[in-house]
Amino acid sequence: MALVRTAMPTAAKSGYVVCHSCHLTVRAARVPPGSHAHCPRCGSALHLRKPDSLARTWALMLTAYILYIPANVLPVMSVVMSGRGEPDTILSGVIALIEGGMWPLAAVVFFASIAVPVLKLLALTFLLISVQTKSDWQPRQRTTLYRLTEGVGRWSMIDVFVISILVALVKLGSLATIEAGAGAFAFSGVVVVTMFAAMSFDPRLIWDALETNDEPKR
Repeated sequence: MALVRTAMPTAAKSGYVVCHSCHLTVRAARVPPGSHAHCPRCGSALHLRKPDSLARTWALMLTAYILYIPANVLPVMSVVMSGRGEPDTILSGVIALIEGGMWPLAAVVFFASIAVPVLKLLALTFLLISVQTKSDWQPRQRTTLYRLTEGVGRWSMIDVFVISILVALVKLGSLATIEAGAGAFAFSGVVVVTMFAAMSFDPRLIWDALETNDEPKR
């Protein structure tokens, strides 16, 4: 039996706007882009969609792609013992942990530092392309993908926190010295920029494309 998809009216078409600050649903006949309509409860500007969502998200994504290269090529930290030591990148640190028999810690570092940033970049890129091409493919699944991407991104800062703790602890003693490298700062930039990219993306654009494709052709 064939399933017939019926178009449901959106809040924007029904004349409702949700405040991004206090989440109050405001009745408004029309809030055009760039308008000066404000929320009656908190005073924040009201927008049917986040202003310049796609342009800002693309700009942040390209910045993240650029920062991802030095984050993996440059050393993340250097451990100096008795005047000798060498810098380690993220990947070399994972390999060193595996060689030392610390498989669980190596898996955590690999997942948080390599897998999560790559998957988040690819997921956001996929969402941006699908919205710009006005695709109506699986909007519910794409919305779920966005929520997962936004929620899991912050956990990729785990290894940066570990480096910070190690630096603080080791500096209390005199056996070794741990210094954060340029790769750690680049990697922190990747995490922060991708978090802002996920925040600037408006998932309602996914459903706008679905509504546009449901309109009768003239």
